Amino acid sequence: MIFSFLKYIKPIWYFNLKPKVDYCYFPTYHQLELAEIDYCIDKNYISLEAQQRDVAWTAFQQGVILQHNQSESAIWTNEILPVQDEYVFLRKNFHTAWVTYVLVVRIVSLHNPFVEIGSFVKSRTSKRVDFTVNKQQHARYSTFESPLIQSNPLVSIVIPTLNRYKYLKDVLLDLEQQTYTHFEVIIVDQTDAFQADFYKGWKLQLHFWQQTEKALWRARNEAIQAAKGHYILLYDDDSRVESDWIEQHLKTLDYFKADVSSGVSISKVGDVVPKHYYYFRWSDQLDTGNVLLKKSIFNQIGFFDLQFEKQRMGDGEFGLRAYLAGFKNISNYKAKRLHLKVSQGGLRQMGSWDGWRPKKVLGPRPVPSVLYLTRKYFGNTLSKWYVLHAVMPSLIPYQFKKSKLLKLLSFVLLPFSIPLVLFQVVKSWQLASKKLEEGSKIEMP
Repeated sequence: MIFSFLKYIKPIWYFNLKPKVDYCYFPTYHQLELAEIDYCIDKNYISLEAQQRDVAWTAFQQGVILQHNQSESAIWTNEILPVQDEYVFLRKNFHTAWVTYVLVVRIVSLHNPFVEIGSFVKSRTSKRVDFTVNKQQHARYSTFESPLIQSNPLVSIVIPTLNRYKYLKDVLLDLEQQTYTHFEVIIVDQTDAFQADFYKGWKLQLHFWQQTEKALWRARNEAIQAAKGHYILLYDDDSRVESDWIEQHLKTLDYFKADVSSGVSISKVGDVVPKHYYYFRWSDQLDTGNVLLKKSIFNQIGFFDLQFEKQRMGDGEFGLRAYLAGFKNISNYKAKRLHLKVSQGGLRQMGSWDGWRPKKVLGPRPVPSVLYLTRKYFGNTLSKWYVLHAVMPSLIPYQFKKSKLLKLLSFVLLPFSIPLVLFQVVKSWQLASKKLEEGSKIEMP
């Protein structure tokens, strides 16, 4: 980890793990100078190592994307930083409530209270930073003429659907208006009252079939296998996009010499839109509702893990697997979608739509597949920190995630909910253990 206290707040972040290939995700001073990118040193850190890591972290957050793998970054060292520097880092990046949370956790977990409190107090002059103020502009992108687009490759758009013809109609209308036209659409229809006539008359290279079993990851895997394109564009059936959506995905892939273009998703329901959704940066997620990737990636690392069927984070696991294998994934704000998150159909009907809010009072919290993923890649200790960090916000209904007041209220509610929440977490842990014993269900092409 670039700063060890990240384990308390971002314990299962992709970049806590070392990938097969390091593309200067966290660039060094030397790499930034070669790229002619200015940087400044924060003297609030008392150690040189922390100052260097802060520069690398800042570059990452501002969207610095170096084109070449020049050398291994300084992040992958085991040097222990002063506790005060860890608190300085937290104050620059997270709300005071979370910094206080880490202080409490550290003291309760038997770290020296005098060192912790002293470091917490000494770091108080550090203020939270808005990295987006000095974000990288990537000015050359606007005039970049993509050789990839000019070569006119076939793109295969994969859409699983379930009981959403009303919204799927708008999806297909948007696709008819695309500026890039060399694509096929593959729809795997799991609708209860299947309507073959719905697919007649569209001005699209459209392929579809009925899948009687409600299985999202099976649907995507089979559609990818059937795809003729060298590029796969995964999409949801309750989304809207602009006419240059496909074009922007291809252009970003080409401009950054990347393997994956992760379009951002602007949700009509849920949390506030992150500020980093408005510029290019390294992506720390893969959203199967809006992502373009080379089909060859599946040949190398396999398809989606069927252990996630009817549960959550199958795309997160695949994205992490791709990252660890050394594939470059760019967060692409130019290829955004509006995610409607409608109240009918889709994953919310066939299984667990929300990973942390069980449908039943005595249901597992989180969904077992979440802990299957975290324990498989990050281990039990970081998974426990993840549960502790994520369980409090999950006490608030999903539609109220934007409310800061209710988020604070979750801290107050937790003591009264401990018996129930503990039961739910233990149940999820046990079910995840069974999945781990069974092992992954990843098919190869």
